Amino acid sequence: MTAVADNYPTRGRSECTSTIRRDPTVWGDARNGPLNKDEVAAYERNGFHSVETIVPPHDVFRLVDEMHRLAGADELRGDDRVVRENGTGDVRSVFDVHQLSPVVDEIVRRPEVVGMARQVLGSDVYIHQSRLNYKPGFSGGPFYWHSDFETWHAEDGMPTPRAASISIALTENYGYNGGLMIMPGSHKAWVSCPGETPENYYKESLVVDVPPTGSPDHAMLTRMANEYGIETMTGHAGSATLFDSNCMHGSNGNITPFSRSNLFIVFNSVENTLQEPFAAPAPRPSYLGSRDFTPVN
Repeated sequence: MTAVADNYPTRGRSECTSTIRRDPTVWGDARNGPLNKDEVAAYERNGFHSVETIVPPHDVFRLVDEMHRLAGADELRGDDRVVRENGTGDVRSVFDVHQLSPVVDEIVRRPEVVGMARQVLGSDVYIHQSRLNYKPGFSGGPFYWHSDFETWHAEDGMPTPRAASISIALTENYGYNGGLMIMPGSHKAWVSCPGETPENYYKESLVVDVPPTGSPDHAMLTRMANEYGIETMTGHAGSATLFDSNCMHGSNGNITPFSRSNLFIVFNSVENTLQEPFAAPAPRPSYLGSRDFTPVN
């Protein structure tokens, strides 16, 4: 593995700072994928693209069945890939779901899904991470404001933000049941976070309401919200949002009776494979940051 320069320093500092992103958002163009010219331009400008229907209803039902099966699977009891809510013990997330479910694996390989990632990243892609997020009614916890790339760079060793995530709704995503919030345009700013990365920090950061490191401070978040605004991604089951790895995003807890469940897939360019972590003692487990760089076919 050849070491690369750290163009996105973070952590190991006392202050939160912001600089201009050094790499493109879109590496491909409208000629090679399902997005048209205007959609590609909007993705470059806003950092995300929403699709009204990417998975048909019968496949949504299959995914929901898989979601319930995995949450209750005896063979996964005590498995680190199953993350539970603090207090209630409800399943919060199940990771590595493309490895655990043939249904998920088949769907994420469809051209209408992986094709968007290939198009904006301008190369073949592999699956960096996959998970089901459950967020049940009354007890689903929040996901605090963060840039995914900040975590993947610091703790997994991802060199540049040449990665994109697709969140596929498995239930209705309302504006009030803990839907994904994104600051449009924030992907063009690189935010360096203060603090250090403790050993095995991922075990804490996956369940706490406000992670002690890896998130901007209140002053930075206030400035960014005033500059970029906040949009909530809503949509019916089967809809999806593709978003850049450096978008500032988060979601509120769910105190409504209506669960908000999503299939979440991270695609990384095969030209952006992981190095040693840039700001952590050791890489996170493979179910959080895969080091199998085999392209999705």
